[in-house]
Amino acid sequence: MGDQNLSTGPSDFETFVQLVQERYDKMSKSHQAIALYLTQNPNEIAVHSVNAIADRCGIHASSFVRFAQAMGYTGFKDLQVLFQKRLETAAPGFEARVRALEDDLGNRDDPSDMGFLRDLVVRDIASLQSLIEDISGDDLALAADRLSKAETVFLIGQLRSAPVVDFIRYMLTMIGKRCVMLDPSGGLATHMAQTMQTGDVLVAVSFRYYANEVVKIVEQVQEVGHPIIAITDSNLSPLAKSAKPFFVVPEHRQTFSRSIAAPMCISQALVLATAARLQGGDHDPNIPTVTKAS
Repeated sequence: MGDQNLSTGPSDFETFVQLVQERYDKMSKSHQAIALYLTQNPNEIAVHSVNAIADRCGIHASSFVRFAQAMGYTGFKDLQVLFQKRLETAAPGFEARVRALEDDLGNRDDPSDMGFLRDLVVRDIASLQSLIEDISGDDLALAADRLSKAETVFLIGQLRSAPVVDFIRYMLTMIGKRCVMLDPSGGLATHMAQTMQTGDVLVAVSFRYYANEVVKIVEQVQEVGHPIIAITDSNLSPLAKSAKPFFVVPEHRQTFSRSIAAPMCISQALVLATAARLQGGDHDPNIPTVTKAS
């Protein structure tokens, strides 16, 4: 008998994701798109055919086969086994949650203005439910420890991420943390980041398609050695390479209507955990509010 074509790819999902992270920057554009889809929709990958997955992703099925072979597998079905094993113990995926919520709420095909609201609410609920299974308690603790001990918290986020960092700055300021917003106006954000000192922390928020200045500043801060906390949309995000910890909120629909409800929820949890460390005691953390206009 001749030599069999044996798989040399990773034998478990976590190792596969690590390998994708290592190779991602050198992948072709189509393979990067496939990698993003696979890692953000693992439950869906486990149950659909390669043709169905290709239709959802908008890339030809043969490219999925070549991707699997480039990762060391004999074919896509060989790679798919990892996702099927993972599904045996995994929580319901995003799309499954959406379908269940739609069934509960009824009226799935509503073209009215209220239909837009309903669709957003359903997807936000599904994203928020996913946070409970997907976010690490150890990562939350590490981030809160770093924020509570930081001399100054620098923050950066642009475009759709800007409201998230504005909210974080507001809450941290109200619990007494000194904050610096790396505002892009005037072209000074990069220079302001260079004023970070030992004991300072950077909080960065960015989603696909990642703002170039945000990515550049995160990389520069990482090179200097200052700690970075990030909120982003993928393990393959350019922020993920530099931040520890980083919190992933996958974006399952690339449209203008993508919500920031889940990133806001993570932000509030981070500040509440930080406040608990700063205030001590057994009582619930207290974040004051501005009650009088000046």
